[in-house]
Amino acid sequence: MSVAVRVIPCLDVDAGRVVKGVNFADLRDAGDPVELAGRYDAEGADEVTFLDVSASSGERETMIDVVRRTADQVFVPLTVGGGVRTAEDVDRLLRAGADKVGVNTAAIARPELVSEIADRFGSQVLVLSVDARRTTGDVRTESGYEVTTHGGRRGTGIDAVEWAERAAALGAGEILLNSMDADGTESGFDLEMLAAVRGRVRVPLIASGGAGKPEHFVEAARAGADAVLAASVFHFGQLTVGQVKDAMREAGVQVR
Repeated sequence: MSVAVRVIPCLDVDAGRVVKGVNFADLRDAGDPVELAGRYDAEGADEVTFLDVSASSGERETMIDVVRRTADQVFVPLTVGGGVRTAEDVDRLLRAGADKVGVNTAAIARPELVSEIADRFGSQVLVLSVDARRTTGDVRTESGYEVTTHGGRRGTGIDAVEWAERAAALGAGEILLNSMDADGTESGFDLEMLAAVRGRVRVPLIASGGAGKPEHFVEAARAGADAVLAASVFHFGQLTVGQVKDAMREAGVQVR
């Protein structure tokens, strides 16, 4: 593997606090986002991702403040997503100290937003977040995966692999591929979905959803992930960033 695989702790932020649940339900408090980001920076994280899970207009200023305070103390790249609907939202987050911005639902509703952001700020700023699940019942897509919204509660009928490919063509610099089926379960990443998207896109691919053991990160890298993202296992002390990197090195995966 010629490019080092990045290890990224993800902090789901609700009203200024980090929360985590299973399949986006039964959320429990996991701490202060600025303190946690600082801890991960010290542990050797390559980046830190914040997702604003409330993402309401009323909470936007809270999130801007969290980003600003974190950027003052943390020196690894910071990605922020959740509730980003316009290029102006991206501009505000970048000015607050974010290095990259994640876009999800707004891009599904209006795909040209991807091009607008990429043209104005550069593709390297834009991370397209894809919350995908295996299709069931009457819903069928060619890949067997569909894009969801609202924390996986609403299906769109859009083929997740085709959407990732289209967004990359529109200018997304990275794809954050989150398995809604595996999210918070700690049973492993959806390797089939990773491989399917990897076969269709050339931009960096971030694996998300399901990490529970060091070997899960190794498996994701071997399936084609350029970065591996996790939340619960880091927040609640089951694994450290260093342990994950050590396991990947021992398995022959190049890390930073």
